[in-house]
Amino acid sequence: MTGTEDRLVALVAGGAGGMGRVIAATFAQKGYRVAIADLASTGLEESVDLLGADPRTALAVPLNLRNLASCQEVIARVISWAGRLDVLVNAAGVWREGNAEAVSEADWDLVMDVNLKGAFFLIQASLPHLKAGASIVNIASDAGLVGNAGAALYCASKGGLVLLTKALALELAPRQIRVNALCPSDVATPMIEFQAQQYGGDDPEGYKRRLLSHYPQGAAARFITPEEVARFVAYICAPEAAPITGAALSMDFGVTAGY
Repeated sequence: MTGTEDRLVALVAGGAGGMGRVIAATFAQKGYRVAIADLASTGLEESVDLLGADPRTALAVPLNLRNLASCQEVIARVISWAGRLDVLVNAAGVWREGNAEAVSEADWDLVMDVNLKGAFFLIQASLPHLKAGASIVNIASDAGLVGNAGAALYCASKGGLVLLTKALALELAPRQIRVNALCPSDVATPMIEFQAQQYGGDDPEGYKRRLLSHYPQGAAARFITPEEVARFVAYICAPEAAPITGAALSMDFGVTAGY
């Protein structure tokens, strides 16, 4: 690829977050033009600046995943900027936990809007612009494959994302567009720190130890790094991964293997 207009284009929704930022950087390192979409308040511009790229190769786009028009506007902005879209990564997510009887309508709407609704409508808006060979990756969770007590709302949103992925993979296969879900366990990002501070009471470190106690590695258990996730996402989108579509790819140190 020689000119800027010939380079592949990736859009990372939630790209200003801990995991999304690293995913965006990984695609930039591989020569993609990268658009990062996220709430403006999350350090969106700073995330693009970290790519070290000029305006022709990196773009910051404000996004409110809870709003259909915003999802449509993001895709329109990317196409206007780059003229194409080859990879869409839905990396945004929010976590709420607690017993089912304590779930509020506001929490339900927030989690479902960000984790599921927004992903769907970004995909929908992107479909007229995706060509054969394009790839969509939805960041789901091990909680989208198995139930977690005290996390029914989050499990419902990520389980929905997994089945959305499978349905779209079948629908888009005749167009040679691939759709996959990556299902990591806990990732060492600010979300984990939020969980520990919000739900760990007076012992945030104990909260994280309890998470790791479910891992089969015992004393050697650790969280996944954002870099590990990003490398896997980039591989899924590469031509050599062409047979992989409709998959819910576990990346969880075996946490879900015994269910």
